[in-house]
Amino acid sequence: MLWLKSRQEPMDRLVKSPGGTEVLQMAPLPGAELVQRPLQLYRYLLRCCRQLPTKGIQEHYKHAVRQSFRVHSDEDNPERIQQIIKRAIEDADWILNKVSGWLASTCVGG
Repeated sequence: MLWLKSRQEPMDRLVKSPGGTEVLQMAPLPGAELVQRPLQLYRYLLRCCRQLPTKGIQEHYKHAVRQSFRVHSDEDNPERIQQIIKRAIEDADWILNKVSGWLASTCVGG
């Protein structure tokens, strides 16, 4: 994760895709490092959903976020909660990068 520490703004970076083309990899949304509690994670993930390109994709992931929160609502182990938060942020980063790579390939190829 690359960050400009002085301004707390994410930096995007170019990475090579498996096909050899350069793809812009999105940095996490600002605030990922501040997420400590489940409600903060919920809000962060919904903000991530707004970064997705189409309403259909946004709604799909918003639904997935809500479902996941329902499934884990009874979790009371602080260590497990932190593990879930870390993994959810990593997964959100992966999805945003996957979508940005897909968009880049459709713009180049189409």
